[in-house]
Amino acid sequence: MPSWLTDFPQLDRATLVDLRRGLDQAYRGFSREFGAEIEAFFDPLLFFLVWFERLLINAPWWVVIIGVCALVWALTRSWKLIIGVVIAFLLIGFFGMWKDTMSTMAIITVCTLVSIVLGVPIGILMARSNRVQMVVMPILDVMQTMPAFVYLIPVVMLLGIGKVPGVIAVVIYAIPPVIRLTNLGIRLVDREVLEAADAFGASPWQRLVRVQVPLAMPTIMAGVNQTIMMALAMVVIAAMIGVKGLGQPVLQSITNQYFTQGLLNGLAIVALAIVFDRVSQAYGKRMQKHHGGTVHG
Repeated sequence: MPSWLTDFPQLDRATLVDLRRGLDQAYRGFSREFGAEIEAFFDPLLFFLVWFERLLINAPWWVVIIGVCALVWALTRSWKLIIGVVIAFLLIGFFGMWKDTMSTMAIITVCTLVSIVLGVPIGILMARSNRVQMVVMPILDVMQTMPAFVYLIPVVMLLGIGKVPGVIAVVIYAIPPVIRLTNLGIRLVDREVLEAADAFGASPWQRLVRVQVPLAMPTIMAGVNQTIMMALAMVVIAAMIGVKGLGQPVLQSITNQYFTQGLLNGLAIVALAIVFDRVSQAYGKRMQKHHGGTVHG
């Protein structure tokens, strides 16, 4: 067989090593030069995360459950969901996972809020401009196919180990669904509805806020659901860089072969995922009914 069929052309080893070393040194230089400024930029986020985590941990368990149930009722008006939340949280406390669950709830809430604040505007820009969509889509493809562990490397090199690097890694990993589905939801809004809004003299901003976003809300909330699920999955990996919560006991159970500990903490993560999922879905449906009546009425 000819050699050109079997030998793939590639850089010689010395050139490849020099290229990798140069890139690594450049990133290290960037980290040393701007690491402190970037860390200071994220100080407000760290302050809010620490405050929220301490609030959940230090508050009496019954206060937390009442507060969560009140929020669930305000968003969903569903007694079934409230009963499910109470049962889930009582079981979590009964099996001694309350503190870790509160830490996980804090970081997931913060990561979800950051993902929504960043992701929804990007999705709206993609829906309004095909050029933006062409630029952003390949980036989202890379973000969703890149192994989760890879996100930890540049973040740790830049900011070290702690809560903020964990939040950044989780957001990078979890934000693509909310961007994609915001874009999709707005693009799927019926053109006849948009033409009716234009006929009534709605400005582009009014059309976006009062028509497109409300009608796209179920799709956007589906993106939020996926973001929450991916964030919960990433929490276990982020525990490797010092993020407290249910991920650390899972890692300990892998190291020490504690099957029951890993199973219980995994089920606690599943319980949180179900609660977040059901609440966000129900809220999206309520928003669709309310604004649907407003638009067509």
